[in-house]
Amino acid sequence: MTGELDGAQWFKSSYSGDKADCIEVAFVDDSVGVRDSKNQAGPPLVFSWAEWQVFTGGVLAGRF
Repeated sequence: MTGELDGAQWFKSSYSGDKADCIEVAFVDDSVGVRDSKNQAGPPLVFSWAEWQVFTGGVLAGRF
């Protein structure tokens, strides 16, 4: 999957402003890539859509 992320469109939250300590996210097919904005050449973490939904649901519920 990481090879498919080579042409992905990465973005970070508008809430991060000019801060350098952010993550970037890319949605490709049924997967979600996550990488460090300071190390864009580093290996991304890749999650299934279901895993991403569980994670973001936990964030919204205040579990983290």
